[in-house]
Amino acid sequence: MVVTDYHQPLTFGVSLDPSVDNLHETRHLARTAVTGGLDYLAVQDHAYQPSHFDTWTLISHLAAETERISFLTDVADLQLRPPAVLAKSAASLSVLTGGRVVLGVGGGPSPDAIAAMGGPRRDGPATVTYTAEALQIMRRALAGDAVRFRGEQHTVEGYQAGPVPPGPVPLWLGGQRPRMLGVAGRYADGWISPLNIYVPPAEVPSRQRVIDAAARAAGRDPASIRRIYNVIGAIGAHRGATGLVGDARVWVDTLTRWAVDLGFDTFVFWPVTAHRAQLEVFASQVVPAVRAQVSQLRGKR
Repeated sequence: MVVTDYHQPLTFGVSLDPSVDNLHETRHLARTAVTGGLDYLAVQDHAYQPSHFDTWTLISHLAAETERISFLTDVADLQLRPPAVLAKSAASLSVLTGGRVVLGVGGGPSPDAIAAMGGPRRDGPATVTYTAEALQIMRRALAGDAVRFRGEQHTVEGYQAGPVPPGPVPLWLGGQRPRMLGVAGRYADGWISPLNIYVPPAEVPSRQRVIDAAARAAGRDPASIRRIYNVIGAIGAHRGATGLVGDARVWVDTLTRWAVDLGFDTFVFWPVTAHRAQLEVFASQVVPAVRAQVSQLRGKR
């Protein structure tokens, strides 16, 4: 089961609810995360949900109310957001926030939902090709280059990209099936795993190996690719809660193992109950203890 520790710096975030009815709570959690020293505020992108804000609009709103902390689209739907336009949005927000943007993207979870909003229906292979080409386009656009691209799914006939972000905008790809994992290994700066209830720890090593093999085949160092785990659960005695459930010590020991044994370097917390209290415990007790334990174990290896 053991994969490796890629020795990337540890980072931590919290997933924010994009629901319109929960804006007050979402804003409070964002401020709590900043005060608690977390690295990321993550916002999911399900534009076809009538109860959800548009992801970029919500992130822009929160970015104006926060300092220091970065924003992660977890993950932006590429089939509803053309890559050159998405890169323009990310680059613009990066300039406006002083570089506080990480662009998490995915091929889209639902062909029906994409079609309902006017997007084309693509089968699995076409979606993988679409995503691989989109990453190449966004890479060039985020660098401020002139983009010319002709592929199976995309044609860009001479886009002069800009503005240029103050620093590189990381491109992290969400997915779990072999072909999409191969795309992550070839083109992405990081792999975003679905929630731990969808990709449980026992299934992680096989996915990491696919990414590593694809990276090596493309002449890349697998250790340069970040690995992000979306972790749903509850800290404390919460009967019936889903995902990782246990006291702070259970969380510390579990996340430590997932870092040094499974290769994850970034954990995004999805609390299932009492979000404010849970986030405070995560930031004040779990995060510093995981950092300390991982640092100690790395020093012994």
